[in-house]
Amino acid sequence: MPRKTEGMEFKLLPRPTKGDDGQPMLYVRPAINRKYNMQGVDDWATKYRNYHSGDLTHAVETLVDVFSILMSDGSRVETNMGSFAPKLKLKGEHTDPNQVTDDDVYLAGVEFIPSRYFIERLRDRIYAGFRRWEDCIKRHPYETPEELEEALRKSVTRGYVTIKLFAWNAGLKYDKARRLLDSMCKGDNPRFLKRKEGHTNIYVPIKKR
Repeated sequence: MPRKTEGMEFKLLPRPTKGDDGQPMLYVRPAINRKYNMQGVDDWATKYRNYHSGDLTHAVETLVDVFSILMSDGSRVETNMGSFAPKLKLKGEHTDPNQVTDDDVYLAGVEFIPSRYFIERLRDRIYAGFRRWEDCIKRHPYETPEELEEALRKSVTRGYVTIKLFAWNAGLKYDKARRLLDSMCKGDNPRFLKRKEGHTNIYVPIKKR
């Protein structure tokens, strides 16, 4: 059977839990790591959707300005794209509410919940369905610096790297992937800052000045 050549590429990654055969259960995510910055989005919309140059940039800047004001008191903003709300966290571990001070609370980010309308519009755009990424079929341990660098690039998602994802992309054992990432947090010019999120160690790229 000829291999499918259209559709959104996906890759399979291991979960911590194992199945009846003793192998890790799998989860799926898009294989494409392409990113568009605001200028790229604006250029694409100008070229292919007949928007005026700068329209989307101005619209997004306006949304950020207005939404940040409305959300500054804790309000949620609902749009046809989805809803936005401030996401709060506590510094340190606490069990006694009376011991939590105002200074223990900080803004951890923005929670975004996509609307059904947005999801349906995206679903309508995936005309050809899904197709499996070639790497799901045949994988080998990466050994050269170039291969490891490529695996590392693929592993930087959501602004950080996890050991599990790097190990999977590089075809390495978990301990070896951990040692490599730990080594990149040391020295005079470390590439990553190691941090703990819940029970998971994450490695955040250090931006060069």
